[in-house]
Amino acid sequence: MSNRRVVVTGMAGISPIGNNWADAERALRARQNAVRYMDEWADIIGLRTCLGAPAAPFDLPEHYSRKRTRSMGRVALMACLASEWALADADLLNHPVLNSGRTGVSYGSSLGEPGAVTDFAQLLRGRSLEGLTANSYLRMMAHTAPANIAVFFGLTGRVITTSSACTSGSQGIGYAYEAIRYDHADVMVSGGSDELCASEAAVFDALLATSTHNDAPGITPRPYDLDRDGLVIGEGAGTLILEELEHARARNARIYAEIVGFGTNCDGAHVTQPRAETMAVAMRLALADACLPAEAIGYVNGHGTATELGDIAETIATHAVFGERMPISSLKSYVGHTLGAAGAIEAWLTIEMMRTGWFSPTLNLEQVDPRCATLEYVRGDGLALDCEYVMSNNFAFGGINTSLIFKRWN
Repeated sequence: MSNRRVVVTGMAGISPIGNNWADAERALRARQNAVRYMDEWADIIGLRTCLGAPAAPFDLPEHYSRKRTRSMGRVALMACLASEWALADADLLNHPVLNSGRTGVSYGSSLGEPGAVTDFAQLLRGRSLEGLTANSYLRMMAHTAPANIAVFFGLTGRVITTSSACTSGSQGIGYAYEAIRYDHADVMVSGGSDELCASEAAVFDALLATSTHNDAPGITPRPYDLDRDGLVIGEGAGTLILEELEHARARNARIYAEIVGFGTNCDGAHVTQPRAETMAVAMRLALADACLPAEAIGYVNGHGTATELGDIAETIATHAVFGERMPISSLKSYVGHTLGAAGAIEAWLTIEMMRTGWFSPTLNLEQVDPRCATLEYVRGDGLALDCEYVMSNNFAFGGINTSLIFKRWN
């Protein structure tokens, strides 16, 4: 069986704290989150939270014409734009490999455009086709992001749809890595996206899992903290361009990092209550895939949603694999929970932090919940650390667990 090496040659993202690493790093070092009060949600009867983390503003280039974007909602537009930036970063825009059959896309989102879902709901509740168009389904479908990316850039390799809620982005990267590793592709556009909508907040609000610090957006979310009161929904898109090592070397590509391990599994027990035991197995699967001992990992980017069950289970699992010594922090304290984009945005920023040698603290973490496992929770001004390997973990409804390991490129 082929076992080829896979490297990251392009990265880009649209996030609440910036659409490039310079802006994102500035926010991380300033310990400034992007959470704000959502005035447009205030009149929704029964919605407890009015907090969200919108993506930083972005402009669409002229070539995003109506004809080319009519099948896209915001979730697909952000996915395409982040992917264009990442392909440009990799110096692969207009490269013949894109149309060779050896470039594919592995990308996910929680669902398609919520507005298009509303149009179909009107059909079912109002018995009317009013609002429906030929593109409504194309904007709503679970694979709207990867399908539109493939069409927009003329990619003719495999399309992998990873619509798995909060692991959509990390599974997108992991499955892209496997596609190249086992010789099904030479290049893969990978990642995830999701757009901010009250319907997404309502999913967690119904579970009493959202933060209700509506009058103080800056103090929430609070991952791992004793006084946390739930998550905040964010939005964005993250794209990593993955490439087979020799293919990248042959064109003198810049290499950011190497993906050396990926693990994914399912709790198989409950759709919304995580299990520490199987979370730990996912991390061990990634370590085994990378042929690494636990001691090799220098930092873990945690899922860290600021929900009680999630924080406790995740930290117990991390401790079971690594013990007390492991530095861990959560980027969701800055950008909120970007759902399908989370795994991709967090992988992008984790790689950048590894390259910089500085890892951001968890914002608003003042007193660690004693029910969370003992770990080296990164606080204060962050952590200066020179390490060769980092892990990025994500966990989703359905009991889906993912773990990615990146190696610094020297």
